[in-house]
Amino acid sequence: MSITRSRLPEGHNLSLRPSFRTFRVVERRRVLIFARQILVAAIAAILIWTVIAMLFEEKFIYFPTKYPGGIYDEARFVPNLVDCWITTEDSVRIHAWFAPSESAHATLVISHGNAGNISHRIDIIKRLQRTGFNVLMFDYRGYGKSEGSPSESGIYKDGRAAFDYARSLREVDSSRIILWGTSLGGAVAVDVATQRPAAAMILESTFSSAIDVAKTVYPYLPVHLLMQTRLNSFDKIPRVHIPVFMMHGDRDSVIPFELGKKLYENVNAPKEFYVIRGADHNDTYLVGGDEYLQRVKGFVTRVANPRNPQKGR
Repeated sequence: MSITRSRLPEGHNLSLRPSFRTFRVVERRRVLIFARQILVAAIAAILIWTVIAMLFEEKFIYFPTKYPGGIYDEARFVPNLVDCWITTEDSVRIHAWFAPSESAHATLVISHGNAGNISHRIDIIKRLQRTGFNVLMFDYRGYGKSEGSPSESGIYKDGRAAFDYARSLREVDSSRIILWGTSLGGAVAVDVATQRPAAAMILESTFSSAIDVAKTVYPYLPVHLLMQTRLNSFDKIPRVHIPVFMMHGDRDSVIPFELGKKLYENVNAPKEFYVIRGADHNDTYLVGGDEYLQRVKGFVTRVANPRNPQKGR
């Protein structure tokens, strides 16, 4: 019996046949290269946007409307409104309105939010005036008719100058001045409260720090690691030893409710927190309605010192 052995055609080598294993290795390498390219592109995009956020940091924080932008004509509907000019410690002239109320419970020195100007707050000025408060609301440098451009140190100076100006007014009992800060203005009010003798403080829709806000707004960008602006009310407020009333809408889409609560936890007693059910960021007094105004009035009535009135300075 003979065994016939067949030969492979010349030049044909089994070892050169592409195996399935070799194919898988090649494909895996292609996937890894593609994934690496995607990762590099993503890191590059994150770095680019982080640098942009750094270079234009103040543009992402301050949104002023300069005069004549706004609704200044509506000011004629505020009874006895006084146009005021205040000079800060670094010689910047800022604009303010003073709305006096007969037999006022107290004087509110209001630091507003980061957008627009005081003309956009005429409605709340009127409501607070009717509730029985003198209201001094000012525009930060670079806002409305105020000179200059905004910065963290600058708006703190503006807040101190506004408080000092209020104390100089003959209609104002200097022992019953209440600092009021809304959103960005909360950081201003807290800073002023560490350096001026306010009777109490009201904080509305504000936050713990600018870094906490950045982590919320840009969760995938490390901008908080490089930010120059701090607006760190959380670290400052333990040095404030006056009654504090905080309020925040539970549907705030700009400053998370949790950041307001975080700040509140660091506030010294006596303190109160008013949750405005259903309110967003800019409609707190509209959603809160009469309860909003009565809660503010009740707080001020309890804490403002009626004794030893000292009008002016």
